[in-house]
Amino acid sequence: MRILLVEDDEKIASFILGGLRQSGFAVDHAANGPDGLHLAATEPYSVAIIDVMLPGMDGLKVIEELRRRKIMTPIIILSAKRSVEDRVRGLETGGDDYLSKPFSFAELLARVQALIRRATSTAEPTRLTVGELSMNLLTRDVTRGETAVQLQPREFALLEYFMRNPGKVLSKTMIMEHVWDYHFDPQTNLVDVLVCRLRNKIDRDYDKKMLHTLRGVGYVLKE
Repeated sequence: MRILLVEDDEKIASFILGGLRQSGFAVDHAANGPDGLHLAATEPYSVAIIDVMLPGMDGLKVIEELRRRKIMTPIIILSAKRSVEDRVRGLETGGDDYLSKPFSFAELLARVQALIRRATSTAEPTRLTVGELSMNLLTRDVTRGETAVQLQPREFALLEYFMRNPGKVLSKTMIMEHVWDYHFDPQTNLVDVLVCRLRNKIDRDYDKKMLHTLRGVGYVLKE
């Protein structure tokens, strides 16, 4: 899943980016209001985390503009303001949650996961199935047939992307954009390495292979 972080404080941004990426999320980062608005308005995100005090455009203005355009991405507001009035204003502006600084990363992650659960429970299925493969998006359990498959966060994100696009050829660039973020280096072999690890976990012990390589084109997951 892909998350947008709009935060101008370098230390806080680095802290959040590192934590979310270690948790298996692809995260795009904008350091000012206009860039954040552009990304949120043009890219699909599971959750956006938006600071209030931003250069170029106030975070609440960004949220107002997104809601005016009918973009309903779940939003967590970050702010140093802690009063009840500030929290109410943020939620009335269009935010779905409000977290005051300073905060623990564990609490931020729990709130991100809660918003994703809320969104998937009303708009999307909580389980993906492709042939023998099954993935529970809430518990993050993965099985092939009756056998549990243990995946690292990035492997889970990659398999989720494949299972949301069964039968479709996914290029390395498409995988990079969805599983990592738009700051990737296209010359790296990260995708090849990750696909190899995933293939070993879901196909190695089975005669019928599900994850296929189309040389020079990309990869496809088939039943």
